[in-house]
Amino acid sequence: MTTDTTGTVARDGEPRPGGPADSPFVRACWRRPGPHTPVWFMRQAGRSLPEYREIRATVPMLESCRRPELVTEITLQPVRRHGVDAAILFSDIVVPVAAAGVDLDIVPGTGPVVAEPVRTLADVERIRPITHDDVPYVDEAVRQLVVELGDTPLIGFAGAPFTLASYLVEGGPSRTHAKTKALMYGNPELWHALCGRLSEVTLAFLRVQIEAGVSAVQLFDSWAGALSEADYRRYVLPHSTAVLSGLVDSGVPRIHFGVGTAELLGAMGEAGADVVGVDWRTPLDVATQRIGPDRAVQGNLDPCVLFAPWPVVEAEVRRILEQGRAAPGHVFNLGHGVLPETDPEVLTRVVALVHELSSRRADQG
Repeated sequence: MTTDTTGTVARDGEPRPGGPADSPFVRACWRRPGPHTPVWFMRQAGRSLPEYREIRATVPMLESCRRPELVTEITLQPVRRHGVDAAILFSDIVVPVAAAGVDLDIVPGTGPVVAEPVRTLADVERIRPITHDDVPYVDEAVRQLVVELGDTPLIGFAGAPFTLASYLVEGGPSRTHAKTKALMYGNPELWHALCGRLSEVTLAFLRVQIEAGVSAVQLFDSWAGALSEADYRRYVLPHSTAVLSGLVDSGVPRIHFGVGTAELLGAMGEAGADVVGVDWRTPLDVATQRIGPDRAVQGNLDPCVLFAPWPVVEAEVRRILEQGRAAPGHVFNLGHGVLPETDPEVLTRVVALVHELSSRRADQG
């Protein structure tokens, strides 16, 4: 596979000098040395930034995800402000599901709400496959961003089949996932049909982003931590594997992340990830032992630490960098998304600190 400076890999498998493929972020994802530990933040595009709130004040969430000029601006905001090593596309995990014909809305203060939750095979069959023509605004936004970002890589993303299925079955966010598990256990044939359809939608959505020029993708399985390892392997792993293995020839690193997944980390890596995201509950050196030596790790500062006095934040950043050295590649991140009340200045200081500490370590050999 060949590429230009906005691509991902060269014919010999090594990144060409310059461009996103040779960035600290992509190098860390591929477990290659770089000038410093790269850092970005989940949910960095929005939430805590006043400039984001100003844009979103009059624009509903789904509409903002469908307007390329807004997606471009919001995605760029944290790169300008914080100096992070990667941008992540501003979107939402339900965007491809809505494009597939599901009647839903993102309700402020609640999250995605589905008009008619999935109960039957007929409900599943109404979720139609998607193509580029269903999400042209995503393609346009990615292409604009690749130009604007230059050497800074852009991360594309999608929701994993289990998390999307949970929203569709529950009708919205859930603390217990009781309806999801009832369907999963009580009607496994329908469950696998639903997840199979969602894996097709997710794969198509990620391919649109990759073809438009993203340098990496992240598959969010936010609610997978609600499951035991046995249930994860039986009901979830085949469908996440279908998505990630479908991208094996894409040439971009694949990141897989979930919350509360300490007991699932090994299985999540087996799904086909090049990088496994780790939430704040599991130390990175312990996570590395569970994931294995063939995958990089991403994480994992507790988002709530950012509200502590700076000496506490600094000590935690140092600890995570030290524990991350056990992995063959480390991308510094939070253990979940940026909380809306977070002071943006603290995020900026964390980026500078990670760069300073890891650059010094590299200089010392």
